[in-house]
Amino acid sequence: MKPAAFTYHRARDVDGAARLLAELGDEAKIIAGGQSLVAMMNFRLARPEHLVDIGGLDGLDRVRTDADGGLRVGALATHHAVETAPPDALGTGFAVVREAMHWIGHLPIRTRGTVGGSLAHADSTAEWCLLAVLLDAELVARGPSGERRIPATDFFQGYYTTALAPDEILVEVVFPRPAPHAALTEFAQRRGDFAVVAAAVDLRLDRDGRSVAGGRVALGGVAPRPVRVPEAEAVLERGGPAGPELFAECAESAAAAARPPADANGSARHRRRLIRTLVARACEEATSR
Repeated sequence: MKPAAFTYHRARDVDGAARLLAELGDEAKIIAGGQSLVAMMNFRLARPEHLVDIGGLDGLDRVRTDADGGLRVGALATHHAVETAPPDALGTGFAVVREAMHWIGHLPIRTRGTVGGSLAHADSTAEWCLLAVLLDAELVARGPSGERRIPATDFFQGYYTTALAPDEILVEVVFPRPAPHAALTEFAQRRGDFAVVAAAVDLRLDRDGRSVAGGRVALGGVAPRPVRVPEAEAVLERGGPAGPELFAECAESAAAAARPPADANGSARHRRRLIRTLVARACEEATSR
């Protein structure tokens, strides 16, 4: 299928793009890599009257650590650019970000798809969305009124819905602190498909790495947006030896707390089984770092 007719605009800078969005109104969409939007347009799931192309803007594709040890990823950085970034760009505490990239589609998609596009698309199973919620990321948006930083917990509002205003552009995602003992894993029907369920954990270990002293657990594919699981985090907060017994209890708590949907990809019961397996697996992988 082919998309419905639209008018194409090529932005020269971020401020110009924001002004153009304000002028065109709700019928305009930003496009960069186009890996999500073009597919939706081809199936007529999206029918924007205007496309504003920001793919050629300078300075929005950088991947770097800041002076405080956080990680800053420009909205136009591709998934493959993050996947292949030199060690000094990601720092020692963000291996989970690099390794999560191999779950995203196939290589052609990773070389064209952008970080900002994935976050703005707000698929609840998307790896970037899950990482943002897990690691307390801030999303930097710019519009005619200036720049604002939106916590990930406020940014994702529902199915494919975010806190971005119609005239705002996502320019950067900031991960404020390293996560040396974090891992993300997922299950899809086929390699490269969208995840049925995704799970990510960020463990806090003692100095010898043998005991858990707390942590975070986040799930994708079980709600309209990626979610943290306080019940599973409470198990980690109680602490104990880092091993199968604690991880199984954490995973069981996550599965019991979740209210996953039932659809063509599986029943709620099937998704709960996946949660148990994936949370425990993510804990094991995070401990091994």
